[in-house]
Amino acid sequence: MSLSENANRVLNVVKAKYCLKDKGEAIEYVIGKYIEELDDPELKPEFVRKILAAEKGKFIRVDDFAGRYGLKDVRPRNR
Repeated sequence: MSLSENANRVLNVVKAKYCLKDKGEAIEYVIGKYIEELDDPELKPEFVRKILAAEKGKFIRVDDFAGRYGLKDVRPRNR
């Protein structure tokens, strides 16, 4: 497989920055980061734990949030 000059340069930078042995490790690192970015947060175990913990919390029903907390109407006006 041949890489473009730009891809080769990027892999060399990643390799140097993260003290990797070779371009193969740099490719694996880049792919791993890409996969992390693509993962939907709802699929990550730590996200699921946070949601389950939040469900056990105490809640107050609020019908008019702005009124309850003395906030002004902040809806955008038509210009």
